[in-house]
Amino acid sequence: MSSKFKLILSTLFLVALLFGLVQPAPVHALPVATITPNVVVNNIANTITIACTDFTFTVGARVYVGVDETGVTSRVIDATTLEAIIPQGFTPGIHTIKVINPDASVIYIEAGLTVEVPPTPEATPTAQPFARPQLAVKSYSTNATYGIIYGQDFTLIVRLANFGGSRAYGVQVTFGAPELLMMENGGVVTKGSINKGDSVDIGQKMTAVKYFYGQDTTSVEMTVSYYDDKGVQYSDKFTLNLGVYDMNNNVVSATATPTGVHHSQLVVSGYKTDVELLQPGLQFKLELTINNMGDLPAKAVTMIVGGGSSSSGGGGTPGPGGVSGSSGDFSNFAPVGTSNVQPLGDVPAKSSLVATQQLIVNVNTSPGAYPMKITLSYTDSHGIQVNDEQVITLLVFSLPNVEIGFYQPVTDLYTNQSNLLPLQVINMGRKTAILGNMTVTSKAGTVENSQAFVGSLEPGGYFTLDVTLTPAMAGEAEVLVTIHYTDDFNTARSVTKTMTVNVVEMQVDPSLDPNNPNFNNGGNEVMQPETTWQKIVRFVLGLFGLDSSAPAGGSSPIQVEPTTPQIKPVPYNGGKG
Repeated sequence: MSSKFKLILSTLFLVALLFGLVQPAPVHALPVATITPNVVVNNIANTITIACTDFTFTVGARVYVGVDETGVTSRVIDATTLEAIIPQGFTPGIHTIKVINPDASVIYIEAGLTVEVPPTPEATPTAQPFARPQLAVKSYSTNATYGIIYGQDFTLIVRLANFGGSRAYGVQVTFGAPELLMMENGGVVTKGSINKGDSVDIGQKMTAVKYFYGQDTTSVEMTVSYYDDKGVQYSDKFTLNLGVYDMNNNVVSATATPTGVHHSQLVVSGYKTDVELLQPGLQFKLELTINNMGDLPAKAVTMIVGGGSSSSGGGGTPGPGGVSGSSGDFSNFAPVGTSNVQPLGDVPAKSSLVATQQLIVNVNTSPGAYPMKITLSYTDSHGIQVNDEQVITLLVFSLPNVEIGFYQPVTDLYTNQSNLLPLQVINMGRKTAILGNMTVTSKAGTVENSQAFVGSLEPGGYFTLDVTLTPAMAGEAEVLVTIHYTDDFNTARSVTKTMTVNVVEMQVDPSLDPNNPNFNNGGNEVMQPETTWQKIVRFVLGLFGLDSSAPAGGSSPIQVEPTTPQIKPVPYNGGKG
């Protein structure tokens, strides 16, 4: 081989080698993986989730973290997801995650996890003391010598002091009590400003709204509101306990000690009317049972129907004017015969009495339930006038007023014969009556066309029903008519009427009697000429001295099969007017 040819081969080899060196190496795509969360703190153990769509995790895969490839606990969730636990106190920094499957396949996630040290909490600044106003009750009292008494005004005096470190501005005091009534100012007192260390007296005029039985004290709620020099508002609430005049023991006690209740108390324990159903325009007697539930007698008891009161003067002494009973409501029920005020006398403790009142229901009263106030006014054992008020309820109905009868005279009825009963229902009331089914029954025989729906009847309107009665025996027969309806309180009721009719035996002409052997349709006997044999028989009878006379007319009757006349009932239908 010539040197020239060797040179050409060397050149070509060198070119091929250089061409191969300059060609780029093939690029393989890295798996796409995510770590959640990718930033954790090392003061606690953290669970991270590794997800990869281009790499398959198999059971037994191990996870290594950091440059030193620290192994951590891991668990495969599925082919693309696994969980790993970064233990507490792990080295802070940015770490690479390495996952190796049992088949030695591996995936690296460069700088995939950051472990941080938790920040040090800042020290809470110590609250600096400040000077604020602070109002409080220093003392309180009343000018009631024997305690608070019903009907007597008194004044509550409260000493309010500023125990704070600054001046209190815009001081306002509000009083409130369920058993006391604030007088003159509505229970609001203003005091302007109170310097620190100073105190002021606040007065509030009050009066009791009830008697105190078995009580030693009553309470007053006092609310104090004010501002400091920066405009910050403050509010404080205080409960003040005040001594009362016990109507049982007539003493004032410093503390509330449970005691037995000693007083009179009248209660309406029962009531009824002499009329079962009250209707407009109806007079009735109301009867009430009154019990003294207390352990002291009630003196000079007065019953006021409809509500009222008994006036009294100061200190519990009954004043002039006596009893007021004209303020009650009498639009639906009004007294009849006597007024609504009745004296009942004394009622001893644990005893009862019965009181009555004659009343009338107003003709314009609509159906419904009406409350009625009953006031029992009396004097207790302490000379105090007491009014015990009760409420009872009376029900007013508007029942249909109908008349049931015959719209034409009914004569005697015949046994075993269909007889017409012309029934009629008339609305005698002033209002429309809504009625249900009308039913006719009788134990005397069979009733046909015995039921019909009545419906609405205007005042003066009527409804007719023609009934057929076939009685079985003679005598007086009762016919029961029942009309069903629903009252104003949705209660099923009925109107009944029993009517009596006379039934006689049906008279039959003997010639028409089917038991007569000579009965025929015409009522006459048909005679037949005498035969030769009949003549021989009569001759023989004559030889023996027996009756041998020929039949009247010289012939024998012909037996005709009887025929019973058929009587057909005529149906009748109901109607309204």
